[in-house]
Amino acid sequence: MKSLFILLFGFTMLASHAQKAVSYSDGNQKLEGFIYNPEKEISNGNSVLLLPAWMGIDNNAKENALELAKLGYKTFVADIYGIDKRPTNTGEAGKIAGYFKTNIKEYQNRIQLALNELIKNGANPDKIAVIGYCFGGTGAIEAARTNMKVKGVVSFHGGLGRDASRTIEPISTKVLVLHGADDFYVPETEIKAFQDEMRTAKADWQMIYYANSVHAFTHKDAGNDNSKGAAYNEKAAKRSWQAMKDFFDEIFK
Repeated sequence: MKSLFILLFGFTMLASHAQKAVSYSDGNQKLEGFIYNPEKEISNGNSVLLLPAWMGIDNNAKENALELAKLGYKTFVADIYGIDKRPTNTGEAGKIAGYFKTNIKEYQNRIQLALNELIKNGANPDKIAVIGYCFGGTGAIEAARTNMKVKGVVSFHGGLGRDASRTIEPISTKVLVLHGADDFYVPETEIKAFQDEMRTAKADWQMIYYANSVHAFTHKDAGNDNSKGAAYNEKAAKRSWQAMKDFFDEIFK
């Protein structure tokens, strides 16, 4: 019983040490993200900005941030929507995520504000990566498209679309896209346009497909029915996480 108490106490102390709420703002809009400080940071201060999926800062985002902290990365979970605009269902999430996809400059600005907060909280500004899930994966690619000062970006089952009227600028940051091979929410035309964009932008990019995987394949709460278009795939989740770690080893060397 005593050893169990010590174990639980130690876990609680680790969790409380790792996570800290950070208040910031975009004009009058109040935002609140979460910084995760590892017990032992990587010596050169490598850090990660994590952009959540369309439901905003959820358990999946926090769990992944904690895992990154365990690896030694200072991690900041961005608040894209605002503390009073957290969706409570998928209908609300679709509307607010759709707003930011349509008003892409506002999305880009919220990402940059979060990046600034990560740096304010001690990240080395020359050693940062951006990762994102679904809607956040779209944001990670936007960080590359706008050449935010980051070493690389990782998109987990993110949307790849871009308004065709936008000028394609050269992309200097490295790009890794982790994609479900059966994700019918991202049509082949969108994939082709994205790959053509990366070539035109002279980007250093990679795209990895995972078999039998659809949208949201890293989300444990997405169920396991691929016919619904969003489902968890344990093998793809583990493989994509390893791909991200290998990518980090490359960009942070």
